[in-house]
Amino acid sequence: MTRHILAIDQGTTSSRAILFGEKGRPLTSSAQEFPQHYPQDGWVEHDPEDIWRDTVAAVKAVLSEETAAIGITNQRETIVLWERATGKPLHNAIVWQDRRTAETCRRLKADGHEPMIREKTGLLLDPYFSATKLAWLLDHVDGARAAAARGELAAGTIDSFLLWRLTGGAVHATDITNAGRTMLCDIHRGEWDDELLALFGIDRSLLPEIVGNAEIYGETDPALFGHGIPITGMAGDQQAALIGQACFKPGMVKSTYGTGCFLLLNTGTEAVQSSNRLLTTPAYRIGADITYALEGSIFVAGAAIKWLRDKLGVIHEAGETAAIAQAAPDNHGVYLVPAFVGLGAPHWEPDARGLITGMTLDTTADHIVRATLESIAYQTRDLVDAMRADGADDPQTLRIDGGMAQNDWFAQFLSDIVEAPVERPESHETTALGAAYLAGLSIDIWDGLDDLSAQWEAAGRFAPTMDGDQRDGLLDGWRRALRKTLP
Repeated sequence: MTRHILAIDQGTTSSRAILFGEKGRPLTSSAQEFPQHYPQDGWVEHDPEDIWRDTVAAVKAVLSEETAAIGITNQRETIVLWERATGKPLHNAIVWQDRRTAETCRRLKADGHEPMIREKTGLLLDPYFSATKLAWLLDHVDGARAAAARGELAAGTIDSFLLWRLTGGAVHATDITNAGRTMLCDIHRGEWDDELLALFGIDRSLLPEIVGNAEIYGETDPALFGHGIPITGMAGDQQAALIGQACFKPGMVKSTYGTGCFLLLNTGTEAVQSSNRLLTTPAYRIGADITYALEGSIFVAGAAIKWLRDKLGVIHEAGETAAIAQAAPDNHGVYLVPAFVGLGAPHWEPDARGLITGMTLDTTADHIVRATLESIAYQTRDLVDAMRADGADDPQTLRIDGGMAQNDWFAQFLSDIVEAPVERPESHETTALGAAYLAGLSIDIWDGLDDLSAQWEAAGRFAPTMDGDQRDGLLDGWRRALRKTLP
């Protein structure tokens, strides 16, 4: 009997559902964009009801009678607080990009807490992660702390919220990859940590159970889709992309270019501690052992292209950028540092803001478009350099995915700047595919990781061709611009 896997890909700007066949090929998909909310400078919120409504609509649009299981992948670190009795959120979700708790993080760092946090969680003290966001909700929503103490509230990242809603409130769980991004989980034990919970003032009763990435968690409420469907795979979006890219061997690297850019290096069962301000994070747990990764997080990648379109109006759609960059002979000395919500790895500077430098009266909108594309390659080079400084070998290949991966000009420029071959997979839906793979492993559609590796195919390969002096000159210009941006 034919079996399909339905993957929910709940991202920062849209909720999507993609139906996959047994060979890992997408059959049909549906996407629903939802609004972003910016109440103050540096604040970013989503309405959880928008996310829920759009997710259900997307699932219904692609659901087939042959759907055997559902996998979930999601924007990480974004936190929701809701009532157990009704499932109703008490406040908008605070999004991973949100910087409202920067001062809290500075105070905790000044008080000497970062070494303990880094040792247990692999993370740096930064408002990017969920713990200070959840503490803010408990402190600023009327009655929230008292209700939490009475056991009336639940909290979780988007995977947990969706799982709760999909199962009609029967299951409150989160997978190890999402738990590992909260700054509340000891990633070596795979458990919530009492010392961290006390530091951030968070009651354990709020939090979901931590589970692996390929397990049978429960079934959808029959009232939603007419019958119960097993939910059998979950992972944060970047770990799901690592799985979809079949980066299962230590040393393999993938980089995803969505709203942000996230580069993950598989380090096997060793949780490598970075000396260069990268993150140590669970990559997946399939079976008993946790596989880890080093991660570099860039907050703005595709979001900068969206900014060119929606705020500057210099493009009508993202696909135009390749031809614009190709037509411009060079960047005309223009550099853009897209620090619109601060800078992530390896700088971790929440107060940095975006900068365009090097403009003259001859500068055109095309130069700014090209500089925007270039900036994302330069930021990726910064991450690769940090990984090299941590002792990682030069990447044999960099497997890329996400919307920008389809831009041939960007893929070639990235290869030139990183000085490594870049490979683009046959499947454009790498993140959703990773969720589907996890769900399929749980119900024996696929035999194991080797089976998944055999399905991976490259659709494009880009090798470095740029002259070394040209590359060095471009990188020098980038570093000068970066220095102007950092406080």
